[in-house]
Amino acid sequence: MKNIFNSRKTNKKKKPTNENQSKKLVGFQFFNNFISTIIIFLIILSIYSLVSESGKNIEEITISNLVSSIKAGEVQSVNIEGEKLLIKLKDGSEKVTKKEVESSLSETLVNYGVTPEELKEVSLDVSNPTGIGFWLLTLSPILIPILFIVLFIWYMSRQVRGAGMQAFSFGQSKARFTDPNDKSQKVTFNDVAGVKEAKEELVEIVDFLKNPKKFLDIGARIPKGVILMGAPGTGKTLLAKAVAGEAGVPFFSISGSEFVEMFVGVGASRVRDLFKMAKNSAPSIVFIDEIDAVGRVRGSGVGGGNDEREQTLNQILVEMDGFEPNEKVIVMAATNRPDVLDPALLRTGRFDRRVVVDLPDREDRESILKIHSRTKPFAEDVDLKVIAERTPGFSGADLHSLMNEGAILAARESRKQVFQFDLIRSIEKVMMGPERKSHILSKKEKEITAYHEVGHALISSVLEHSDPVHKVSIISRGHAAGYTLHLPLVEKKLQSKKEFLDDIAVSLGGYTAEEMIFGDITTGSSNDLQVASALARNMVTRYGMSEKIGPVALEENGGRISYVGAGVSNNKEHSEKTAYLIDEEVKRIMDEGLERAKEVLVTHRKALDNITKYLVEVETIERENFENLLIANGIIPKKITL
Repeated sequence: MKNIFNSRKTNKKKKPTNENQSKKLVGFQFFNNFISTIIIFLIILSIYSLVSESGKNIEEITISNLVSSIKAGEVQSVNIEGEKLLIKLKDGSEKVTKKEVESSLSETLVNYGVTPEELKEVSLDVSNPTGIGFWLLTLSPILIPILFIVLFIWYMSRQVRGAGMQAFSFGQSKARFTDPNDKSQKVTFNDVAGVKEAKEELVEIVDFLKNPKKFLDIGARIPKGVILMGAPGTGKTLLAKAVAGEAGVPFFSISGSEFVEMFVGVGASRVRDLFKMAKNSAPSIVFIDEIDAVGRVRGSGVGGGNDEREQTLNQILVEMDGFEPNEKVIVMAATNRPDVLDPALLRTGRFDRRVVVDLPDREDRESILKIHSRTKPFAEDVDLKVIAERTPGFSGADLHSLMNEGAILAARESRKQVFQFDLIRSIEKVMMGPERKSHILSKKEKEITAYHEVGHALISSVLEHSDPVHKVSIISRGHAAGYTLHLPLVEKKLQSKKEFLDDIAVSLGGYTAEEMIFGDITTGSSNDLQVASALARNMVTRYGMSEKIGPVALEENGGRISYVGAGVSNNKEHSEKTAYLIDEEVKRIMDEGLERAKEVLVTHRKALDNITKYLVEVETIERENFENLLIANGIIPKKITL
């Protein structure tokens, strides 16, 4: 405790104030701008010098030489500019001289013996020396430096003033404002598919913003805060925008990370400014995305906890407490980590309305696909129901990406319509990445990969509680040399112990096939082993599916740090003896899964060899073709009843 206290004290002394930081920032920008201007000035002088030096060098002669040239008939014209004479000879060359100021050129030439006949052969032109061009040209060496100095002073003062204003505007909110009358940005519930329960929870928020008097007259208080909780990509931000669009009220959106700056007090100042704008525009909605960036448990020291973040959180809590029922401002927030939020943030009177946004089921996925297909020209063979069936676990953002990738694939091949096979290919691209066509496997690697994937597929087709196979491929995607696509028989929220055990056996199918056929194992099974081991450990420590351990939850957060009140507790809340039992049970489950996988592959060795040989030739086997191969080898495939 002593060391922690001393450390905090030292850090606090070193913290600069807003004023000092602002002065440093202004001085730094002034210095940079000054240096930049000097460099530009030197460049301009260099260019001017080069241009000046690159001009013509005109020979200067005397009046006597001019008279000799006129008598010899060499002079074509003489241009008179005050006392300066610009002489152009018949051979194209130019010379310059000066005449007497008191007399004209004609008198001077006659005095030097030039006859009128000789003078008629020369063209005499007189330029007006009083024109504005003459004076500008004469004064340019003086005016240009003065003009440059004036522009320099103006530019520097403007930069310093802008830097000073920017330095003292850190406390202003950076929230993005969406005007309810802007139809291009308006989102309604018609643009949000699925999440029926979440929309029902939010309908009353819309009703309150449209007609608050109905609630206030009966003494009802609408929730001040609504927090949307769900996995990434499930549409939390879209739902918040839809509430504002349905109610037709201003929408202020900001990310939790935008509150916190390096300066102390800036986050709290931005919170005050944000809520002030929202109150002035009431009725309105304030939306804070990723609120866990500032709303984490205080005093835990986890997640970069510091005084600035905690001050920002305290200011949010104070602002929400200050709301009166007639202020008509609703605060909405979104997070995918509700377990790390401070309890004070979730108490009644603040974010007391919690809306869970789940991953969409099959029907919801089909509805989402229809929304994202509004602007895409589809061919007649497109069946969105099939696409929805093949995308269990996809979020709304994944489905949007799927439809976009399908359109990109069609455009890449210069087609005007999106076909079903474009969408099928885009499913795998979203799940595992693009095909690595340049990653060519050797004949040996191709055979090992084929046996590995057929091992997965064969065990999945034989075991009772495993998911049926939809596709087997040895074409590289992402980091995988091959893949086997499993899809469940029916959409389900719960999984049984038997299903977990079958999934572990299926995961070990590739490992078992390599060892059985080649007497060796490769690194291709690394991800399979990680998945199977994690599943076995969860069965023991989280789901109570071990007879020796019993119905006890030993690792509540799957190995992550768990928050208890304002403190932190270690996730290892059991003895070394229990830890040993956990390891023993995990090992037992993995060994049993391995034995079951071996039993299936030994029993159906002929099917393993035949299907693998076919896969090496064609590289990809779809569901219908795979089922025919199973039947040909005496295995009855599972009936898919989605």
